[in-house]
Amino acid sequence: MIVSSALMIWKGLMVTTGSESPIVVVLSGSMEPAFHRGDLLFLTNRVEEPIRVGEIVVFRIEGREIPIVHRVLKIHEKQNGDIKFLTKGDNNAVDDRGLYKQGQHWLEKKDVVGRARGFVPYIGIVTILMNDYPKFKVGPLVHLLSRGNALHRQNKSTIQTMHGGGWVQGVSLSLSLNSS
Repeated sequence: MIVSSALMIWKGLMVTTGSESPIVVVLSGSMEPAFHRGDLLFLTNRVEEPIRVGEIVVFRIEGREIPIVHRVLKIHEKQNGDIKFLTKGDNNAVDDRGLYKQGQHWLEKKDVVGRARGFVPYIGIVTILMNDYPKFKVGPLVHLLSRGNALHRQNKSTIQTMHGGGWVQGVSLSLSLNSS
């Protein structure tokens, strides 16, 4: 039920924001001082809004799995009205042409996952820790399982005490309570 609720919320955010990924975590220091590693960004991707110089966009590059968060450095408008743009990380010495796929010198609107509209500092560091150190993924799971097991034992003990302490009686009552 929790998983389905989370998926419904995520899909709702996707529809509301127009972004395939309405929330992302900054994974590197390339956007410092504006954003730091671990900052959680909230994105929108409205088709009708033009991309502007200085705007922070999240974009995908063909052949790369993880999207990149960088600032729009230059815009190139073609005669037919198509817009192309160049990006750069605030903390990087050069623009992103070296990151784009070979032969690509500009990004297009189709490459954009979203545009940064707000952020929460450092809250995404948990995601980074879980990816960099797998034991952080397992630790909370083990903790939850051990807490659940301890609560089950505590409930079983309470039921035995309430009903005269018969072990069989306590187990059968415990099973019927936990199955509903």
